[in-house]
Amino acid sequence: MRLTLAEPSYLKDSIMVISELVNEARFKITPDAIELVAMDPANVAMVIFKLLSSCFSEYNVKGDVEIGINLNNFKQILRRAKPNDRLTLELTSDQKLQIILKSASTRTFSLPIIELEEKEQKIPELEFPVSIKISSKVLSDSIDDVGIVAESVSFEAEPNKLSIRAEGDLSKAHVEIPSDEQTQISVQGEKFRSKYSIEYLKKMMSAGKLTDNVEVLFNQDYPVRLDFKVVDKVLLSFILAPRVEND
Repeated sequence: MRLTLAEPSYLKDSIMVISELVNEARFKITPDAIELVAMDPANVAMVIFKLLSSCFSEYNVKGDVEIGINLNNFKQILRRAKPNDRLTLELTSDQKLQIILKSASTRTFSLPIIELEEKEQKIPELEFPVSIKISSKVLSDSIDDVGIVAESVSFEAEPNKLSIRAEGDLSKAHVEIPSDEQTQISVQGEKFRSKYSIEYLKKMMSAGKLTDNVEVLFNQDYPVRLDFKVVDKVLLSFILAPRVEND
């Protein structure tokens, strides 16, 4: 296995976000993509990642390969990647992942492959009557705005409007985002509302560095899915369980 990225940013930025939610992960490397499906330790959030072979200047994989990696260690190495580096991933004969960063100098790092006992994660089949395509920055800023008063946020979708609300013991915050050229809101019904953890949403929204837009999918008191896509390059998605306590 030998994979080379001329632009390491898609891998680097994705792993920076994923490592905020998942400590150890099993990557599946197929002839088409590097793939990952993982749950956070609290079983509240799922991460779905796919880095397509079309991102790579060299992509040499014979059959499917699975490797378990400590993401904090991987992140520390990827932090050393500069924008003009060529990044190569190789599986060595002694079962280590070798990461080579090459520009004016060649820096080589080696990570142990770890055994992960967890069963393979399946992506749940979910039905979403609400689909909102919105600027990553607008959504991130809105979550930050309401986050100053509470630890959870409600998404409310109507045919032409997305409302983001939070309510603390004494304070309230409300952001209203209308449907327009920048925000496309599709709602199959009259109104849907669901509540989520702001802490998790903030971590997920840092994937906005990959792409300017995000698709938000949810239902009444139901998980939310956030899709960050760069066509023919990368998909980074998150599924977050709703908050259902009566408060």
